[in-house]
Amino acid sequence: MLKKLDNYRYLIPTTYKKGMQVEGLIYANEHLVRQIEKDQTVDQVANVATLPGLAGRSLAMPDAHQGYGFCIGGVAAADLKEGIVSAGGVGFDINCGVRLLASPWNEESVRPQLETLLNKLFRDIPCGTGRRGLLDIKKAELDYVLQEGAQWAVRQSYGESRDIAHIEDYGRIQGADPGAVSARAKERGHDQLGTLGSGNHFLEIQVVEEIYDDALAENFGLELEQVVVLMHSGSRGLGHQVCTDYLDLMQSCMKRYGISVIDRQLACVPAGSEEGQQYLAAMGAAANFAFANRQMITHWTRQAFRRILGAGDLKVVYDVCHNIAKKEEHQLGSVRKEVLVHRKGATRAFPRGHLSLPEELREFGQPVLIPGSMGTCSYVLVGTDLAMQETFGSCCHGAGRAKSRTQAKRETTPEQLLHALKQQGILVRGQTRSGLTEEKPDAYKDVSEVVNVVHNAGLAKKVAKLRPIAVMKG
Repeated sequence: MLKKLDNYRYLIPTTYKKGMQVEGLIYANEHLVRQIEKDQTVDQVANVATLPGLAGRSLAMPDAHQGYGFCIGGVAAADLKEGIVSAGGVGFDINCGVRLLASPWNEESVRPQLETLLNKLFRDIPCGTGRRGLLDIKKAELDYVLQEGAQWAVRQSYGESRDIAHIEDYGRIQGADPGAVSARAKERGHDQLGTLGSGNHFLEIQVVEEIYDDALAENFGLELEQVVVLMHSGSRGLGHQVCTDYLDLMQSCMKRYGISVIDRQLACVPAGSEEGQQYLAAMGAAANFAFANRQMITHWTRQAFRRILGAGDLKVVYDVCHNIAKKEEHQLGSVRKEVLVHRKGATRAFPRGHLSLPEELREFGQPVLIPGSMGTCSYVLVGTDLAMQETFGSCCHGAGRAKSRTQAKRETTPEQLLHALKQQGILVRGQTRSGLTEEKPDAYKDVSEVVNVVHNAGLAKKVAKLRPIAVMKG
């Protein structure tokens, strides 16, 4: 039923499923599209296309796989006046995102102290399901975190003012309202600030192994053999509860707005409705918590590096969101419109010249950070003009899961996994051994294949390849 448009684009026509208002489009090569067809991803892309008021196609990136309602790796933009907002279109881990730090050290200088450094990071940064953070902030102070995001953390001396310019939206979603966040969500999140979490969240010490664009790499502060740090974390229990709360609210009031959905997991309300605005205010608050969370992790990472390696600084290359819905202006045919772009397991990829970028990056474009799975490479790319034309300035966010956690654990023992990684020169610390096997490299798609699709399709351009040397997992 998929129509191949070229080597990297597969169309889902509106005839694929009754009720589709717009087409679906999947970015993949022949191998990846076969993987994508193994679960419900294609149907989920088509289901999203039945929602009212979409502006443009329902999209899926090459790392796409089945999710809650929307596929993970899905992108959909809704007209702000006639369209909807869907909590499932953002996901449970609101502003789950990635931050890259560039160090002044190379692999040769770090390797002798690598195990000591990893152990220090593991002690200083709490990780794992439900773990408390090192901070014990009062609940009243949490409201400031939810309003100000990473800017709160910097104001509290957990970072530097120059960090802010290199964070998407300057580390603060405007319009966030702590009052729209339930007491239960705040209770779950107030002691988790500065924690890594579990599942696919990680902190990796990596080395720049390959550079594809010398000028861009230099301007991003990257060079060959340089040690960098890549972290992946989100809004923890607070964001999960915000999503749960508003899914329940949306499911209860759709009928009042005359909305019916093909799958109850697609629960939604008009973007301009009272409930829609409440959700966006709460989502923004959870996103700000995630920005502050990664800022706190950055602070303790810097302290660990200085304690073990001595004087030297870790500079923020960039920090990108994954699970978010944002009001943005995009060109739709001959009309420029403000739309609400849902990116679920997808990342922003804005081109050079875009006014959302800080001045020091505006002439180069936005860094796009694509982590691989544990033990495999990661990539730095840059956004393109074509992404703005085709995908609302979006591209993939990672490798994308290929096997269930249960299957991954059944196939490999922790001992086998740790031995294989050690043979590659990769040190690993994890909160649980079973958690490591869930995240083994072949539980995910080939990140290089995924990245080559977005590169060759023109959605983002490769800048550098990163190789892990130490991995910290929840």
